[in-house]
Amino acid sequence: MRVLALLDGTLADPGTPLIRVDDLGLVRGDGVFETVLVVAGEPRELGHHLDRLARSAAMLDLPEPDRAAFERMVGLVVDNWAGGREMALKLVYTRGVEGGDGTPTGFALGTDISAKVAGQRAAGLAAVTLERGVEPGLAERAPWLLLGAKSLSYAVNMAALREAERRGAAEVVFTTSSGSVLEGPTSTLVLVRGRELVTPPSTLGILPGTTQAALFRAATREGWTVKVEPLVVDELYAADGLFLVSSVRKITRVHTLDGKALPDSTALHAELVALYEALY
Repeated sequence: MRVLALLDGTLADPGTPLIRVDDLGLVRGDGVFETVLVVAGEPRELGHHLDRLARSAAMLDLPEPDRAAFERMVGLVVDNWAGGREMALKLVYTRGVEGGDGTPTGFALGTDISAKVAGQRAAGLAAVTLERGVEPGLAERAPWLLLGAKSLSYAVNMAALREAERRGAAEVVFTTSSGSVLEGPTSTLVLVRGRELVTPPSTLGILPGTTQAALFRAATREGWTVKVEPLVVDELYAADGLFLVSSVRKITRVHTLDGKALPDSTALHAELVALYEALY
């Protein structure tokens, strides 16, 4: 099932062509987006997603998103959803048509959670490390590279996932050429050592994770230690657990990395999922 709402507050048929061929989001990837998990009619971390949408838009020099209009779109999609208990809700905001009057394009599209993602949540997945060509300090030195913005320019991320499939894996952990750990193409990495959760810092030029932040809040409440600090690849193999987290995938364990089986984190995964779900 799919439900589509437009920035002007109206519903539209998701099967009808609506985006102009000269929309800059289409021809240049000049726009930003967010994906929100909706469970039983309740959008999770919506405020944080809208905050991040605004930060990404500012990094691209886009007009500030009309928060009320986006909230209205979310409400329209949620109220008209008749699919499963969970929905992936994508919020898209582009610079609008090339040579136009500067009016941005925006829409919200609700879709079912794919069977592939649901299966990976339950069974875990294999990942490979791939270099992304980003070094510490680059985000600050070169803000025009838009490192840390959730832009529509995801061609590299999708190419990385195809490379992972060619190597017999389902996901990617991006690294720097010097071996520092970054993130997944569509997820944040969380490492577990004992009763400690660790994620790499966004200052490396990676996207601050909304689901990672929620998991850290939940873990802190239950007495876990949480840290945001640099990690290197060798630390991933020795961890008690390695997880890729995002709104739609929730908390997905990595059971194999670069062809090497990681320690069994099945019980740890169940514990972290329970912590996360207890927030809602």
